[in-house]
Amino acid sequence: MRRPIAGFTMVEVLVAVLLLAVGLVGALAMQAHAMRTRQESALQTEALQAAATLADRIRANAAQSSSYLGFEFDAAAAGAPDAPADCAVAPCNAATIARLELSEFRRHLVAALPLARAVICRDASAAPGGQLQWPCSGAADAPVVIKIGWRSRRPDGASASFAAAPGIALPVALAGPPVPPPATPSDSPGPPPNQPSGSGGTQ
Repeated sequence: MRRPIAGFTMVEVLVAVLLLAVGLVGALAMQAHAMRTRQESALQTEALQAAATLADRIRANAAQSSSYLGFEFDAAAAGAPDAPADCAVAPCNAATIARLELSEFRRHLVAALPLARAVICRDASAAPGGQLQWPCSGAADAPVVIKIGWRSRRPDGASASFAAAPGIALPVALAGPPVPPPATPSDSPGPPPNQPSGSGGTQ
């Protein structure tokens, strides 16, 4: 009578190794995805902090808000940021302070975000499909908005196209001058009220 052979066969060993390898690959993929998610979250937080800091400065220098509008920065095409002015040597007026703050903003973007891009404009346009857009409506009564984008990673780990859309858009809540409401008939000046006609001299 034959006795059963103890231990594992080669096929069983290979199957076990294959299952272990599949499990390790899945675990590594999950870890890589978690790392990319954390990195994107950190970049978004950095962009929000940079935008919030600049928004506070724009509100503090509201008289020069027009000096911030039209700002565009593209790290992929721009050179090194300009050297900031030294307000300790000579007093800076409000316009110079605006230029100084924008220069510091550029430097912060270059240091904190990969291939950063930023725009400051008046924009009240809706985001189609929840996707932010770089173009701005430019309406005079639209809020000032700071838009920041950066090169991110696709879910497969490959580099996405550079700043295809802004990553964040922060309104500064600095609306334009109030527009007076249109005049209504009741607001229009009418003819002076009829004065009682004189009856001549007193009898």
